[in-house]
Amino acid sequence: QVQLVESGGGLVQAGGSLRLSCAASGRTFSSYPMGWFRQAPGKEREFVAAISRSGGNIYYADSVKGRFTISRDNAENTVYLQMNSLKPEDTAVYYCAAGSLTGRAAYLYDYWGQGTQVTVSS
Repeated sequence: QVQLVESGGGLVQAGGSLRLSCAASGRTFSSYPMGWFRQAPGKEREFVAAISRSGGNIYYADSVKGRFTISRDNAENTVYLQMNSLKPEDTAVYYCAAGSLTGRAAYLYDYWGQGTQVTVSS
């Protein structure tokens, strides 16, 4: 089992940047593919980015490709989401998740953090 805690959210102007972190408990972090998802008010949770156990395979949603970068540090049990050129439509609660397979579908992920709010003002 793994516990996940996100941090780094906040309020930023359009065009700005934020870096989200997700710290994982336990000694088996490197065995989990990791993902970032987000949920805006009134909308369903959507996939943002995913990274494989070693970091060799990475996937992005089309809406964030070229602006967001997912990375992980297995020695620090942490996964990151660098978000640049933020837009008001990026406003959402961002969740990290640990899964069994690397992919875009939420059902692949067994453990979820509590989320961190990202608000982008226009």
